Amino acid sequence: MGTLGIVIAIDGPAAAGKGTVATRLAQELSLAKLDTGLLYRAVGFAVLQAGGDPDDAGHAYEAAKNLDPELLKNPALRLDDAAQAASKVAVIAEVRAQLLDFQRDFANNPPPLDDGTPAQGAILDGRDIGTTVCPDASAKLFITASGEVRAERRYKELLERGEKAIYARVLEDIKERDARDQGRSASPLAAPKDALVLDTSEMSADEVYAEALKFIRSRVSA
Repeated sequence: MGTLGIVIAIDGPAAAGKGTVATRLAQELSLAKLDTGLLYRAVGFAVLQAGGDPDDAGHAYEAAKNLDPELLKNPALRLDDAAQAASKVAVIAEVRAQLLDFQRDFANNPPPLDDGTPAQGAILDGRDIGTTVCPDASAKLFITASGEVRAERRYKELLERGEKAIYARVLEDIKERDARDQGRSASPLAAPKDALVLDTSEMSADEVYAEALKFIRSRVSA
């Protein structure tokens, strides 16, 4: 598990701010970072590119089994089509099982940092890191916010990228994704019992980061 054996798990619903705090924590603590949502986006994107249906278990499993890690670098994975496809393939148990080993291997054997220095551990953000992927993580965080706040953030993000967006539709998409994430039979979205839960609805990014870092340092000895 890296030089110090540190593994940080960050879970939460879409647009809650997981990625932002994970990136800052990774830089501060010299941890390799994995956005596990990108794995599911890559699978969903691959299904769409092949002309398949993300709701089809067979199509999704084949894409997961043949996933090329290089696809994770594709900027198209950040677009909404990939996000919607990701939430559909993510409810399929066979897909989750296929990607589980990839995530655990990353946590247990984190790659070097961008500058080539060894990572001091790993930080993974997603939907089931603390509950399923890394249940023995050094510290667990659950980052959430109201659906309306998350929709507003996603709406602004889409506009800043030059994409057309309607707030009401973005909110509906958020609610649909929450329902899929929380209602799936395979590793549903839930806060681990031993996680620090942070509702970021009325918190700044700096406040979230400070609280998360304080909690991690209370759990991880120097």
